[in-house]
Amino acid sequence: MSVSQPIRYLSAKAIPASRRPLRRTFHNSTCLYARPSPKHKSIKASDLGLVRKNGEPRNREVTGKDLSSYSESEKAALAKRYSPAQMAAIEAGEEAVDPQDLAEQGAVRVDPMKLNYLDDFSSIHPVVDKPIRAPEENYDPNLRFKTEDELAEDLTNWVKNMPDDPQRLDWMKFMDSTRLTVGKEEAERNPRSYLAPELPKLDILKPKTAEDDDIDPATRRLLRQTGFSHREVKRFRVKNLVEHRVVNQTRLGKIQSMYYLTVAGNGKGLLGIGEGKSAEAEEARTQAKNAAIRNMQPIPMYEGRTIFGDVKAKVSATEVELMTRPPGFGLRCQSLIFEMCRCAGISDMAARVTRSRNHMNTVKASLQALLSQRLPEEIARARGRKLVDVRKVYYGGNV
Repeated sequence: MSVSQPIRYLSAKAIPASRRPLRRTFHNSTCLYARPSPKHKSIKASDLGLVRKNGEPRNREVTGKDLSSYSESEKAALAKRYSPAQMAAIEAGEEAVDPQDLAEQGAVRVDPMKLNYLDDFSSIHPVVDKPIRAPEENYDPNLRFKTEDELAEDLTNWVKNMPDDPQRLDWMKFMDSTRLTVGKEEAERNPRSYLAPELPKLDILKPKTAEDDDIDPATRRLLRQTGFSHREVKRFRVKNLVEHRVVNQTRLGKIQSMYYLTVAGNGKGLLGIGEGKSAEAEEARTQAKNAAIRNMQPIPMYEGRTIFGDVKAKVSATEVELMTRPPGFGLRCQSLIFEMCRCAGISDMAARVTRSRNHMNTVKASLQALLSQRLPEEIARARGRKLVDVRKVYYGGNV
């Protein structure tokens, strides 16, 4: 044992209790001789008179003198907004309210029979409260729905007794008062059920996963605008088709930024393109991806594999021609159009790009051509003819 230990012990005893540092020995925190006082002092419920001590009455007797009534100036201000009948109802309601109820509802109980949660008992909670069920007398074993003739008879009787100047309110009253069943009226209005009431569906009760916390604000805004779920967005096929650096000449000099042209699709007929430009490559890529998903449109497909006939489109100096092909032909086209077809779910098609082969114009012209297809139903309707599928008529649908 070291000789210095008793010396330290005696020196520690000599230090007053108020000056002893509030920390453990050999701790790396700063020495505190007093606990820091909070910046804002907390207000206790006992200071507000909401909690009573043991032995005290639960609430003091409150009379109408403690609650001031409406003054003449306040009544004059209310009379400008409400009719005399409404003013009479307001005054009657003020007199009907017991001041003692206001005092009891605003106090926090401390007795042993108190609840573990605060509740004003104004509504029934399906989880903690006992459900209110209809009486057993409301059950009718012979209850049945009305037939069409009985419903038509009710409508006929209403038309006969209809006032000379019917209004929409009369029809609404008839719809609300007309019964749809034959039997006890209570069995239809307030049926007896042994099922437990449904639990409320609240977003705050929905369990949050780590995946929901990782969603960035841009993606969260995209899900709210499109209606897709996060899982569906992650399954979309996204491809960056064009990527290059652009420079904007200003009076402050050359400002560089990245440009992306992205295509997105679900592989089942939805296709869209989006553009994004930003100083950061990752931000530009995200902008283009979200814009492509937001601009997705349905693409008509024949048999879910090819297009309806040959179509052409022209954007600036770029001309694109898309041609339908039989099953098993595959995709024989330019790489940009190939990626667009894969995103849309097209498996059999041929394409030809003439004149200028600018990548941006090629993508835009291809999407314009896919959206400009003429469906057989539209052609038949324009000609005044009836469309018949010969495969089902002559081959029994085996082709």
